[in-house]
Amino acid sequence: MVEAVRGAGVVVTGAGGGIGAALARRFAAEGARVVVNDLDADRARTVAEEIGGTAVPGDASAIIGDAREALGGTVDIYCANAGVGSGGSEAAGESVWALAWDVNVMAHVRAADALIPDWLERGSGRFVSTVSAAGLLTMIGAAPYSVTKHGAYAFAEWLSLTYRHRGIKVHAICPQGVRTDMLDATGTAGDLVLKPTAIEPRDVADALFAGIAEDRFLILPHPEVAGYYQARAGDPDRWLSTMNHIQQKWEAAE
Repeated sequence: MVEAVRGAGVVVTGAGGGIGAALARRFAAEGARVVVNDLDADRARTVAEEIGGTAVPGDASAIIGDAREALGGTVDIYCANAGVGSGGSEAAGESVWALAWDVNVMAHVRAADALIPDWLERGSGRFVSTVSAAGLLTMIGAAPYSVTKHGAYAFAEWLSLTYRHRGIKVHAICPQGVRTDMLDATGTAGDLVLKPTAIEPRDVADALFAGIAEDRFLILPHPEVAGYYQARAGDPDRWLSTMNHIQQKWEAAE
């Protein structure tokens, strides 16, 4: 049992399935009071009923007020988990880029804007950002996803360095493949890069709770990502050449 979680008021967005549902279940099992958010109201209610939480369906950017009310006035932990896996290149339509930016980055910004004044006043609060290894590395065939996940990681990093001395904890979860509907939607790119080492959503929740217990910012459910990240920073051209070989394999498989 993680003491920082017991009794806490927790919001998990995009929690109707996948990683979000696994996070909601784990927080509830650890004794937290959980608000389950999802655009799909039925899925949100199903998970909430299962864990004894409260469903607050709707756009993740606009539910802070309702979530606070459901939790008795205070959100202690916010999990910015909702995301879209937008594929495509630079030629993806502007609406595709706009949606990826809005959901994968700006929803986090809006949530932080609504939560941080209260957290600063109290001297405590915890912001959990579900990013992706794509936010540290990249993902072939998915420019909008890769770019906006880099943005999500950068924002989480900025929150941590800016507010950690004032009691606000931030965690960035950066898994590779996770067996969810989003992975299934990646097609041959996901088959090539992600599925061989894909893990279960509950493994992501386990990694987060280990990180909370150790007070770590960067959560890597796939530990090998640390080596890839170091290789990218240490020799960018070699790393890009390796990724380009994977790109060529993907193009040949399409």
